[in-house]
Amino acid sequence: MHILIAPDSFKGTFTASRVANLIAAGARAYGADATELPVADGGEGTYEILSSSLGAEEVRVDTVGPWRDPLRASYGLAPNGTAVIGLAAASGITAPCPGERNALTADTYGTGVLMAHAAASGARRILVAAGGSATTDGGSGAITAIEERGGLRGASVTVLSDVTTAFEDAARVFGPQKGAGPTEVDQLTARLNAQASDYPRDPRGVPRTGAAGGFSGGMWSMYGAALVPGAKFVLDLLDFDRSAAEADAIVVGEGRLDSQTGQGKIISEILARRTGKPVYAIVGSIHPDLGDYASPTSSLHPMPLN
Repeated sequence: MHILIAPDSFKGTFTASRVANLIAAGARAYGADATELPVADGGEGTYEILSSSLGAEEVRVDTVGPWRDPLRASYGLAPNGTAVIGLAAASGITAPCPGERNALTADTYGTGVLMAHAAASGARRILVAAGGSATTDGGSGAITAIEERGGLRGASVTVLSDVTTAFEDAARVFGPQKGAGPTEVDQLTARLNAQASDYPRDPRGVPRTGAAGGFSGGMWSMYGAALVPGAKFVLDLLDFDRSAAEADAIVVGEGRLDSQTGQGKIISEILARRTGKPVYAIVGSIHPDLGDYASPTSSLHPMPLN
């Protein structure tokens, strides 16, 4: 039996590559032929998978974190002129912060430094994986940094995300995860609405413009960024359909299976491709609310680790 093993990372614990390796070891121990294809949906692990797939060389840059603390971050620059940037590298929720982690002051300036550096280094296309941000600045920090450094010099921008949230809802949906209380959420929402009115194109109401605290909306408005589902982009880049056609079964995985799994996460994209192969999900936990996957007719067969 030939098994395709295509897991996402288990957030905060194992990378997608490590999960794939462990599952494959178990499958091979029972005599199966296993192909490892670690995947991502625009969030954690996307930068590593895209950089590896594109053969990108690591470029290290002095920049700043979400609260303007100096740090050194990396992006990937591929031979075909594609730069790969993980927004979390310079604007992430886990970035070091010697002072107060303030949801109101966190910004994406450091990510803008990376983008401008990539453009100045010859990148013609900039891919930004938007997961893991600490920010709700509507992309204003990144825009400031880019403009201060001469702009994007004709490079196109593509933002990959696993959410469809619109710009004006970013604070309400994601603010509490970044330390914003009810008052701060209201303040951030008011600020986003003011920014939307000032931007060349109003991002409000446009799907995916709320990713990374509105960063994607700022990029869409100022630089005409393409906002795409990270899961679909990654699977297409990895030629998932060919690998699936050669397999007898597919094993997927993520840290938690819940109602949001069907809203742009990697498992939902794999199921949407209707490969005709049985799909088994190895997950860290299963939430009582599984949405459509709770149905006995679901094509997904979950197997919790606990």
